[in-house]
Amino acid sequence: MLKNKTVLITGASSGIGAACASQFAAMGANLILCARQIEKLHALAAQLQNAHGIEIHTIMLDVRSKEQITAAIHALPDKWKAIDILINNAGLAAGLDFLHEGQVQDWEDMIDTNVKGLLYMTREILPHMLKQNRGHIINIGSIAGHQVYPKGAVYCASKFAVNAITQGLRMDLLGSRIRVSTVDPGAVET
Repeated sequence: MLKNKTVLITGASSGIGAACASQFAAMGANLILCARQIEKLHALAAQLQNAHGIEIHTIMLDVRSKEQITAAIHALPDKWKAIDILINNAGLAAGLDFLHEGQVQDWEDMIDTNVKGLLYMTREILPHMLKQNRGHIINIGSIAGHQVYPKGAVYCASKFAVNAITQGLRMDLLGSRIRVSTVDPGAVET
């Protein structure tokens, strides 16, 4: 089980992130839950604490902001700094358009969240894992990171990037005690 382990989950207020939080809580892990919607995080945290008797720390966080991530991780109380598992879950699909009709803001939101947010969070947490010489980074990708679909070029590209980052990071960490995985679900309702 995961008793006395700490799991940080981005995008934890709904969907896959909330489901991950429920599963890890059931295994006895303490959780750091991050999302933009703090009210939803607080409700989820109360529910999981009551059901499983674990400790939970919540952070209002937008992974698109490197500054927010840096500040949030540096402000963690000492008992929360040793993160054993990082779940890079925050992500979104915006717009379902032909490329020539797509909205640039949708592209920026997807790339900033799905790619840069994952990079920013990993960059902040990984040095601590290396210092501990243990940890597990789980990136939530998508089947869209393996197969492109019509009107989804930019979203698919962002999830192909998640796949490439995961593979490259795994190579970079060869010989360490840090594991890197990806989970690539199909479409889900959030």
